[in-house]
Amino acid sequence: MKRTLLVVLLLTVTLIAVLCHTRSAQAQQPHQHEHGPSEEAGRVNFTISCSPKAQGQFNRAVAWLHSFEYEEAERAFTEVTVTDPRCGMGYWGIAMSNYHPIWTPPTAAELQKGLSAVEKAKSVGARTGRERDYIAAIEAFYRDSDKIDHKTRAAAYNRAMEQLHLRYPSDREAGVFHALTLIAAGMSANDKSYVNEKKAAQILNRVLAREPQHPGVVHYLIHGYDYPALAHHALPAARRYAKIAPASAHAQHMPSHIFTRLGFWQEAVKSNLDAKASAKAYAVRNRMTGVWDEQFHAMDYLAYAYLQGAQDKQARGVLDELKRTQKAEPENFKVAYSFTAVPARYALERRQWNEAAKLELPQGALGEFPWQRFRWAEAHIHFARAIGAARTGDAAAARQEVEKLAAIRQTLGDAKGGYDWGKQVEIERQVASAWLAHAEGKHDESLRLMRAAAELDDATEKHPVTPGSILPAREQLGELLLELKQPTAALQEFETSLRTAPNRFNGLYGAARAAKLASDQSKLAADQKKARTYYAKLLALSRNSDSVRPEIAEAKAFLGNVNVKASASTK
Repeated sequence: MKRTLLVVLLLTVTLIAVLCHTRSAQAQQPHQHEHGPSEEAGRVNFTISCSPKAQGQFNRAVAWLHSFEYEEAERAFTEVTVTDPRCGMGYWGIAMSNYHPIWTPPTAAELQKGLSAVEKAKSVGARTGRERDYIAAIEAFYRDSDKIDHKTRAAAYNRAMEQLHLRYPSDREAGVFHALTLIAAGMSANDKSYVNEKKAAQILNRVLAREPQHPGVVHYLIHGYDYPALAHHALPAARRYAKIAPASAHAQHMPSHIFTRLGFWQEAVKSNLDAKASAKAYAVRNRMTGVWDEQFHAMDYLAYAYLQGAQDKQARGVLDELKRTQKAEPENFKVAYSFTAVPARYALERRQWNEAAKLELPQGALGEFPWQRFRWAEAHIHFARAIGAARTGDAAAARQEVEKLAAIRQTLGDAKGGYDWGKQVEIERQVASAWLAHAEGKHDESLRLMRAAAELDDATEKHPVTPGSILPAREQLGELLLELKQPTAALQEFETSLRTAPNRFNGLYGAARAAKLASDQSKLAADQKKARTYYAKLLALSRNSDSVRPEIAEAKAFLGNVNVKASASTK
């Protein structure tokens, strides 16, 4: 009997040892063990050495993190620390939730929260070297934030994640987070060769082959390819992401980045209607007293897409809803951008110059919104006012607005690690200055200024918060050349603009009108054919139009006249 008990005891000890060894090995090589779906936020397999219940919560939290649902992720990581107080990786997640690599630098409060989480993670400890390396990597970003600038600390984190990925090549999560640092670095560098983005895509596509339901992989592919030259590569990811993470409002919205880049306006509309509904549901679920910032982000892209299809009544509905808003949560760059870009676009895209000249900064709509923190967003209103005044011949009013743009540009200075909004304001100032010069009869100067603006715009990438420039500078160069009765040169500029901003309503209309006027001068069949092509594309684009735009009437009249002539010639 004693011998039997001894054998059982030895077997039990051996089994426990094997289980402990297996658990440790799994923690070092996370790809060997899989976990279930994370409540419609996508499927993530990030094995850590915490309790089984904490592991499930952790995977769910990481899934939220990969969809930039930072508040939701932080709550979920906090649950991990409650479930397993000795789980240092739960605190790592809280620190990660307060660093948003491709958005804006953290606030002072976020920096403090992130640093506190890192210190807690270190004091609690981690059971594996791999986990300690993750904690050390994010510490590189938060450490000495009072002494070292954001750009330098971001670069330190990027290097740490690169080393972590090299140290654990089979850790697919290390690869995904490393890819995000490459995308963020590429955005900051404004490098037109897209070396970082292409390297990130290689990493992400390798993970995608093994984890097709991973939310971060498809999300980051969209961000990495969110450039005119690369956008077509992201179309498969764009059409999958919303289905992978249906609980995420950001996941519903993100595909529209690619749809917008490619000029797929109806798909962009659907994407942002879904995102808006998801954001509203999130606000209700979390008992928010204001409108969540993700809803504004979706509404901005939604209004832009509506305007490209001449669905002006729908766009007006978005603008009216914005104006009814009394409170935004949180008060950040997404809110500031939406509240200035939407009214500016609504007036300018419809070519309502008088309306644009009278725009006001929406002070009352948001109560005491801290506009002083977002002067670059305020610039959109002054830009619209300047264009509106100049296009209606009010040079004095236009000059006042141009001077305000110059003053804002001066206050922004140089970018310090974040996105260079000052450069965007400078582009707007140059475009507005060109139209001002035109209004004053200084045609050579107006062309010089507009060409400079177009060159700077071509060399500058947009921030992810924006669907595009308020008005593309090269498209404006085409408009100016038309005003100066140079249709052939104008056509060339419109066609160049359409290559980077395809299917824009005013881009197609400008190209059609320029081709028509060029054909009137040259009598060339090629110009006539281009006019027919662009007018036909304009009508196809506006097939769901709910407004009466003169450009659409012009296209119908031109094509109708061409058809009559063609019919007569065959008789």
